[in-house]
Formats: sequence, structure tokens, C-alpha cells
Amino acid sequence: MKQFLLCMVLCAFTATSFAQDDNTERHTTYYFIRHAEKDQSDKTNRDPELTETGKERAKRWSEVFQNVDFDVIYSTNYNRTKQTAQPTAESKSLKVLLYDPRSLYSEEFSEATVGKTVLVVGHSNTTPAFVNTILGQRKYENMNESNNGNLYIVTITEGGEKMVQLLNIN
Repeated sequence: MKQFLLCMVLCAFTATSFAQDDNTERHTTYYFIRHAEKDQSDKTNRDPELTETGKERAKRWSEVFQNVDFDVIYSTNYNRTKQTAQPTAESKSLKVLLYDPRSLYSEEFSEATVGKTVLVVGHSNTTPAFVNTILGQRKYENMNESNNGNLYIVTITEGGEKMVQLLNIN
């Protein structure tokens, strides 16, 4: 029931915030999530897969996003982020594109995504850093290692106004 209510809130937010006609501004909207739970059994593995719990969370993300019309989905080039993005990408018939987490919100990335609705899957440090870079301020700290449920929604109006909403979906 909690999942359903959060999904309804997200759907309502999406529908009311981004309804557009010919007389409204064009928005860019970014949805940022961290990868789902990763396998930590081998501390030397720098590119682990998702656990079964992580795979279930990735499927739940696709359900949360069922009414969001993404134009593009980005992930870092790690198994855990790509596996988190994949169920949503499949449900939207989109390919997961890669981005470099060392170059957050570059001019090229900004230009490629302007006016679009974008999902970005990252890490406990890069996800809040990406949001902070877009906002131009250090508003969010790195996520706790056990936090795989934050959803940051950043909207940029054509006039340059930036709004952010943080939800936790567990």
C-alpha cells in the first residue's frame, strides 16, 4: 500500500508539474536514483552485480516510473547501475546510455538533455553530487551505504529556475 501511495504521489507530481501546451515553457526534468543493493560478499570486486533484493528493487523502480515518459536513461558503466536502470529502460523501450561520473552535468550532457525527461542512475556519492552540480550549491550530502531508495527530481524551467524534490521510496 505504501508503494502504491508513493507511486500515486509521483504520478500526480509528474502530471501537474510537467503538463505542457504550446503556451507554456519547456522543462528539463531529471530523475536521479542510486543503484539498487549490490553484492558485497567479495570486497575486492569493484564491479559487483545486484543481489536478489537489488534486482527486486530495480523492478520496483520500473513500477514507480510506469507513468513517467522518459526520453532517455543514463547509467554509469558499472554492472549495478546498468542492472538497476535496465527494467525501466525495457519497460520504456529505451536503451541505457552511459555517462562519466567524473564529469557531472557537463555542457555536452546539459545540451543533450535540454527539454527532456531523463533518468540518471548513479552511486551514493555521484547521485547527490550530480544534483548539487545542477543546483549550483552543495545541498545534499553523500548517501548512506544502506540508502538505495532516494529519488531526487530536479526540474529546470526554460527560464533557468531550478526546483528539486527529494522522496524516499523503500
